[in-house]
Amino acid sequence: MSDPVKFLTSFAQALSTMALYSDGHPARTRAIDRAYRALHELQHEDPKPEFSFLGEETVYRSVALREMRDWEWAGRLANAGVQRLEFEAEVSRDEFEDFLEQVLARLTLSVIDTSEARTTRRATIKFGAIGIRGEQREARQVAVPTATLSFSLHEEIDAVQWMHQSVGARGQLPLVEAEAVVRSLSVAMHGESELVLPLLTLKEFDQYTTTHCLNVSVLTMALAEYLGLAAVDVRTFGVAGLLHDLGKVRIPMEILNKPGKLTDEERTVMQNHTVEGAKLIIASDRELDMAAAVAYEHHIMLNGGGYPARHFARDTHKASKLVHVCDVFDALRTKRPYRDAWETERVLGYLEERAGTEFEPEIAGAFVKMMRGLEGKVMEGEIE
Repeated sequence: MSDPVKFLTSFAQALSTMALYSDGHPARTRAIDRAYRALHELQHEDPKPEFSFLGEETVYRSVALREMRDWEWAGRLANAGVQRLEFEAEVSRDEFEDFLEQVLARLTLSVIDTSEARTTRRATIKFGAIGIRGEQREARQVAVPTATLSFSLHEEIDAVQWMHQSVGARGQLPLVEAEAVVRSLSVAMHGESELVLPLLTLKEFDQYTTTHCLNVSVLTMALAEYLGLAAVDVRTFGVAGLLHDLGKVRIPMEILNKPGKLTDEERTVMQNHTVEGAKLIIASDRELDMAAAVAYEHHIMLNGGGYPARHFARDTHKASKLVHVCDVFDALRTKRPYRDAWETERVLGYLEERAGTEFEPEIAGAFVKMMRGLEGKVMEGEIE
């Protein structure tokens, strides 16, 4: 039995025992001790282990634990809002027991007052829904209303921000989160009998990358669906849209968020995000070769212009052409420090005008037709 599996097994046994015996009972103490020892054994090899519970899958870091497939506790934890576990390198016995009590309270729908514990103890263990990095983090609500439907994108926002932070700190993409965000966006888009587009509007400029990636993912999936692609391909294109600007985690913040015009040197650094993004994606998972291609190609024009410069002319991937259109649409409709946001019709006119030179005519035409047909079904929310 591997250390991750051994820990999860003892973790579940501790929760089961705690549900049966009151605080101070020897059986309860022994079960917690066993789980705590299993955690320490795991941390000898991996000081900061991470687990995700998604449907039938139990994921350790970015690898699905096949021996834990259909593990009943994965579903129970996920349904209780515990889809993610993250442990710091130093977790005390008291902190671990407090964590178990909070998880048990969620599982049993009991209410416990942990306000004192949360203010006096370090956050050595974080848990919650995908994208909600721990109980101590304040979720920011983004409500996107329709005539008969309202939903929130705060978890998706937090997931993308955490994903970018993780890539920046460790250079590895948490694919589980990316796929979970795309599935969640797809659900939001199809919450009614007809397609809606839940798009975010920019409140603060330093939130641009987060809102832009989510919007491009939504728009790319909508366009792929409009063009008749299979559902699995729609989601794959959605992941590519979500990750298209991943390389910006390598861009210095003073350049990324500069309010004025970039110098030639700064522009060269900024444009290199396409290369850096492709490298990051390939290094994380070689099966994401299409997403890597999109990260590399999404600023290349139909006529060969754009960047990065290529030594030999070749066609770009179809997904890159879709993401390119969606990327430009969302960028132009967003207010930037150096210009106001364009009205939607002006952006659509620009896409039509540039079809055949910058954009693939069929794809640009389909996007324009789709957006005009979705008038009244584009629901905008703002990060608070």
